[in-house]
Amino acid sequence: MAGSPIDIIVFAPLAPIFGVILFWFIQLLFIENQKYLLTKIRGNHEPLCRFTNFLGILFQTICHALGYTVTKSGISSFYISVNYGKVAPKKEKKGVFEWISNAFLFIGPFFIPATLLLICLFFLMDKGFNIVSTTSYTFSENLTAFGINLYYFSEGFIGFLSNIDLLHPAHLGFFILLIFFGMGTRPSFIGEKKREKVDMLFDLKNIRYNILHRPLYIFILFLIAYVLSYISLLLNQNWYVALFSILGWLSIIAIISLIVSHMIIILIRLTDEIPGLWKFLPHITIPVSYLSMRTLFFIYPSSFSKWVSILVTIISTVLVVLLLLKYRTNKFKTKVGIKSLMKLGKGEKDGSR
Repeated sequence: MAGSPIDIIVFAPLAPIFGVILFWFIQLLFIENQKYLLTKIRGNHEPLCRFTNFLGILFQTICHALGYTVTKSGISSFYISVNYGKVAPKKEKKGVFEWISNAFLFIGPFFIPATLLLICLFFLMDKGFNIVSTTSYTFSENLTAFGINLYYFSEGFIGFLSNIDLLHPAHLGFFILLIFFGMGTRPSFIGEKKREKVDMLFDLKNIRYNILHRPLYIFILFLIAYVLSYISLLLNQNWYVALFSILGWLSIIAIISLIVSHMIIILIRLTDEIPGLWKFLPHITIPVSYLSMRTLFFIYPSSFSKWVSILVTIISTVLVVLLLLKYRTNKFKTKVGIKSLMKLGKGEKDGSR
């Protein structure tokens, strides 16, 4: 076993923890940017923004209810609306039980909904769940193993999405869940009244308070992590890195779902700039182009029919949007050419003289 004892005993267990925190921060940045994009389309798409807010509050409230269930506090009432959600426990419990319930409320929405998608992927995806076996447990080797596990999963997940069959009920249902999760990872709070204070910093303040309020519990969690790392070391198993790799998979699912929702919001924002009924053409292009390609490949079967159909759908939609923005908007265009305007202006000056 290579590596110094200090590296193996003190620093090596921190490697996958740092990896999970890094991807969680990336997830936070995507969420914050999505909130910004939603504010840009709010004027024309108030119902959509309210719906995304409802999804975020729904996930948040369910996670809080799950926290009360795990701590055996029970649930006396469950209320949810477009702008507000609340769960009341049947038994008021303090100490570690309250701390765990708050952890489910503040951190749960980032991982628990993604767990549902991960369970679905176990039945839909045939590769990507590889766990690297390692016989060394230094900081760099643990971090490398964590990164390789995420790479294998990301490769398999992206490969699955690029070959997804939207005519298959299970694939279509998974894709809809992926969009819903991306749209509602966290409440945007831009429904009836925008709340400026609810942003990424607001989330981090709540999490920081939950940690600093009970530092002993965080110490115990780190102690459990170190013990699990030492057990894996003694048994020559990769359980420790595998556990945190699964948490990394959840972050990958969340980030990709946010990328998909970003693409949808950007498409909506661009089509808003197209006047009249032409704005609906890009949205019609998506199902028409996809169904046309799938029909073509049904007549002429091919092994690459699914990913080509998706690629053609994306390219055709982008081209339609660009063409409509160029020829159906007044941006950067005038009724009279620039040269004609220059000549006209020159003639007016000569006439005034």
